[in-house]
Amino acid sequence: MTFSAVLFYLLSIVMIVAAFRVISAPNPVTGVLHLILTFFTASMLWVLAGAEFLGLVLVLVYVGAVMVLFLFVVMMLDMRMESLRKGLKIYLPLGLGIGLIMVLEMAFVIAKLWSGAGAQAPVAADYDNTRALGTLMYTDFVFAVEVGAVILLVGMVAAIALTHRRRHDAKYNNPAAQVRVRAKDRLRLVSIPSQTEERAEPVAPGEQK
Repeated sequence: MTFSAVLFYLLSIVMIVAAFRVISAPNPVTGVLHLILTFFTASMLWVLAGAEFLGLVLVLVYVGAVMVLFLFVVMMLDMRMESLRKGLKIYLPLGLGIGLIMVLEMAFVIAKLWSGAGAQAPVAADYDNTRALGTLMYTDFVFAVEVGAVILLVGMVAAIALTHRRRHDAKYNNPAAQVRVRAKDRLRLVSIPSQTEERAEPVAPGEQK
């Protein structure tokens, strides 16, 4: 077994464990951190397979931008774990069914490609896969690229809206109202009548008061 095969299996094991921890971690921040590890390990697999451009894009776009945004949003949101676990038993069978369907679809596609894959197509010595990928993205698949850009824009707007939502259990200060405040609105003079202490009467030595 070559070093590349050992590295492939090692990265695959790390990615599978990290992906499982994404959905099983009790803390949302821990799940997002494991998702970052999953994307980073997938980018290393892309580089190992010879697609350096895809690996770098995965690190720069998803790990460096999207996942950091998700991490900040998850940390800033006021999440109650009790409310998140409230409907777990109800939606667990549906989630397991959808996950099983996705695994079967991916297994079917991978098995089909594995059994029907032939020899690698010959390429020229000066072949640039980055240029070929860019040509396909902005000619044949330009509509898919635009749809993906719109989806990312909607996700960014949703994250900003969730972050800046008004909470009812927090006290907010209005800087404009604080600047316009006047002294008579904050200071009140109250006239209190003076109080005098009563003079204590002398007590005889044998008396008890």
